[in-house]
Amino acid sequence: KSCGAVLDKSCQAILASHVAKSEATANAKHVFPRCCLLVLQKAVQPSSTAIAPAYNELFRNYHIKYLRQVRKDNYCVLRAVLFQIFSQGIPFPSWMRERDILKLPEKLLYSQGCNWIQQYSFGPERYTGPNAFGKLRKCMETLKTNWAEISGTKDHEERGNMCNALFSDESKEYKLYEAIKFIMLYEVVEAYEQMKNRDERVPHLFSLFFARDSSSDPLSFMMNHLNAIGDSGCLDQVELSLLGYLLEVKIRVYRLHRFNTEEFQVNCPDEYRREWNEVSLLTEDDRYYHIPVIRT
Repeated sequence: KSCGAVLDKSCQAILASHVAKSEATANAKHVFPRCCLLVLQKAVQPSSTAIAPAYNELFRNYHIKYLRQVRKDNYCVLRAVLFQIFSQGIPFPSWMRERDILKLPEKLLYSQGCNWIQQYSFGPERYTGPNAFGKLRKCMETLKTNWAEISGTKDHEERGNMCNALFSDESKEYKLYEAIKFIMLYEVVEAYEQMKNRDERVPHLFSLFFARDSSSDPLSFMMNHLNAIGDSGCLDQVELSLLGYLLEVKIRVYRLHRFNTEEFQVNCPDEYRREWNEVSLLTEDDRYYHIPVIRT
């Protein structure tokens, strides 16, 4: 039977579960099994009728045949990116192999005097004060341990099972996202110091970053943007570029609400190295993201 011919029972269950938001329970999957793109389009009403042709375009001309839906919360884009990195077995980025990420919180505090890190928020848990450093270290340990273990697993099926288990464990997966948030902050502090001291050229994305009134320095970035992620906000396009830069992956984003414009398909960051791995995202609104699956 053709992909769009029937809405099979497994896909019905996925969609019903999604609509009922049963993924909010502790044992629910936060990344759903793949479902046919055209079936999904028909079963779940897009946010705008103008988006429907974009689904057809992706199916017919971009070879995107399936979609893995991702739990819709304010960690959504971090979940979609990290799940693909882990499931593909992508190793640590080069800079992370050269330094101990467990020491990054202390380094920012003692070497660079960023005592304002005590105002860091862990999603909905705000202002943990001096406890922030211990919590951040545990988050970094969770990221480092799970990334090393999963990327070192060569069997694709076994790696997939490990990812499904990890991304169904709220306690562990949220530590991953908070670790990534902190690494984003660390990169912003590093770039800010380099630009201030004119030590070396930094990527253009940081010029865009610090040109915003709301993130003109690392503290304002943390207070106005980073602390909201996981609570009341998510990543914007500039921050998505920062995410791709620090993880050394090209993030290809299909923006359905920008269909028939130059912004329908964008790369984050737009400057990337040829050897970087690639992950893909699909969004209808630049807020919630899902994982497109390409089949040629």
